[in-house]
Amino acid sequence: MAVRAAYGKGGAGIESIQVRETAMPQPGAGEVLVRLTAATLNFRDLLFSKGVLKNMTKEPEYVPLSCATGEVVSVGAGVDGFKPGERVSPTFVQGVARNEGMSANMLGGAADGVARTHGVFPAISLCKVPDELGDLEAATLPCAGLTAWSALFGARPIQPGEWVLAQGTGGVSLAALQWAKAAGANVVLTSSSDAKLRRGAALGADVTINYKTDPDWAATTRAKLGGKGVDIVVDVAGAQDLSGSAAVLNDGGIIAAIGMLAGDFSWGKDVGKPIVPIAVGSAEQHDDMLAFAAKHRIRPVVDVVYDLDRIQDALKRLESGAFFGKVGVNLL
Repeated sequence: MAVRAAYGKGGAGIESIQVRETAMPQPGAGEVLVRLTAATLNFRDLLFSKGVLKNMTKEPEYVPLSCATGEVVSVGAGVDGFKPGERVSPTFVQGVARNEGMSANMLGGAADGVARTHGVFPAISLCKVPDELGDLEAATLPCAGLTAWSALFGARPIQPGEWVLAQGTGGVSLAALQWAKAAGANVVLTSSSDAKLRRGAALGADVTINYKTDPDWAATTRAKLGGKGVDIVVDVAGAQDLSGSAAVLNDGGIIAAIGMLAGDFSWGKDVGKPIVPIAVGSAEQHDDMLAFAAKHRIRPVVDVVYDLDRIQDALKRLESGAFFGKVGVNLL
């Protein structure tokens, strides 16, 4: 039996990514062979393919995507924590201790990713998926979901009754909305699309603001909150509108700096308010997040799903900005 996998070269563009067959791998000591069933895209996947983020992908080619769910097929010597048939997700960072979340060995970059039907992963880098989550739902979480989790429960844990501002309606921001509401917090959601804001309100956003039609969204936020601000800004836009993020932040709050959708990261900038760089998170945090999602019956949001043969179309959907939530890939 062969493995079907997508292969790309960093910076060569979306059109260079091709699907082909390769030999079935076998798990070695401490490893697990997983039949992958569903994957989802992240903005970094687009940046790798277009060469915006350079020298971060495996050479001469790499398997893209970092987030997936699958089923254990077989285990190598010394593995006693997993058995065939169990559903699992590989962690974003591979091969580190379960309480560590930092390494250059990230799926879909320096390590071959999950745009394939089968893969071998270190047992230490797998998390069991609870029954309450479907395969596609769990596949939204290893990067975007866990990043949002770290933003809300890491450096400054959100408390019931506090306020979170989430920028946009991509995977990180909608996960932050869902985590925050389940934790008893309130959420301001911003977007340039009124239609997306209506969908965000249906998911539980307490206040929605169109930053395109209302450029002074920070002042509008404070007005809607009775003069108060928010306690955590989930910053996926980056440095371009950092002044607004600072203006809307309460004393004692943080700007959880995650992304650079507007062109540059917020990390290291000085706006007189705490800016906390957010890494994705550890396997232990991934386990905690999955348990929280199961307990609160959270249903992660998927925009559209493409078959693996249409991975180029999936990336183009991501590039368009028209999506709401996560773009998925069917690996069955």
